[in-house]
Amino acid sequence: MNVFLWIVAGVLAAFFLAAGLTKLSQSKAKLGENPQMAWTKDFSAGTIKLIGGAELLGALGLILPGAFDIAPVLVPLAASGLAIIMIGAIITHARRKEYPQIGINTAILILALVVAIFRFGPNSF
Repeated sequence: MNVFLWIVAGVLAAFFLAAGLTKLSQSKAKLGENPQMAWTKDFSAGTIKLIGGAELLGALGLILPGAFDIAPVLVPLAASGLAIIMIGAIITHARRKEYPQIGINTAILILALVVAIFRFGPNSF
């Protein structure tokens, strides 16, 4: 189970690292050109950067504390935070009637919850 949780955390970390860096490195206008990122038109540039920063920190929090055995309780906390971000994403896409993105966000939410539940509970560090 430990290996499975590391794999799930690694996949989530890679996803959120890429998503966070994209939001941090590109302008709101550039992000809005992508049909998958049309939701950015509903948010300020600062909010988009905040979301990107939270995703980046969450990605690091999924891996580094467990890998270096420094405050490993941060791993399930990071997974919980990323789950909250995904709930927000689901709500945003539902309001915009962007149903394919809701499915993707739900799958990511479930993976984040699996890591959070098992790292808080029976498979903690």
